Amino acid sequence: MFSDVEIKLKKRNKILFSRDSKCLQELIKLIQLQNHRTLVMWALDCARPPLEQFEAKYPNERRPRTCLELCEAWARGKIKMPIAKQAILDSHTVAKEINDSVCGALCHAVGHAGATVHVETHALGLPMYELTAIVLKYGKDNFTKPVSEKLDYYYNRLLYWQENTDKLGLDWADFLKV
Repeated sequence: MFSDVEIKLKKRNKILFSRDSKCLQELIKLIQLQNHRTLVMWALDCARPPLEQFEAKYPNERRPRTCLELCEAWARGKIKMPIAKQAILDSHTVAKEINDSVCGALCHAVGHAGATVHVETHALGLPMYELTAIVLKYGKDNFTKPVSEKLDYYYNRLLYWQENTDKLGLDWADFLKV
């Protein structure tokens, strides 16, 4: 299930998961069934744990949190895209500025979660980067259990949002009402 990840780990790839990763296929199938609003809710929700992990180590670095806050405001129609887009880019910039591969991957995960408001395909960036952070954190011999648990978490949260997104009566930007 993780053979492709192990190969990428040996090659020292920066991203250890891709759309072709065997372990992501069930999640990808479920993602493909969702509407844009559901994916936005799922991505913003699932980005909170990696944000908290990042902030535990870098409490004074606010750009990833700002990214999520502004992207949620964008999804609700409270701000325009350029402001949120800059916040997304700023989250990715943090990843490049810090010399910390685990937290850098977490910043990319948050950035992709925010970018899901713009385009649904960014939703998969969240697990690809957060799972990379988990592998880097636990190492090549100990990552399978925490990665499997996180995959279950993603799947279950997506089922939750599939059921509940449109029941919450939230305000949405016009482009997300379609």
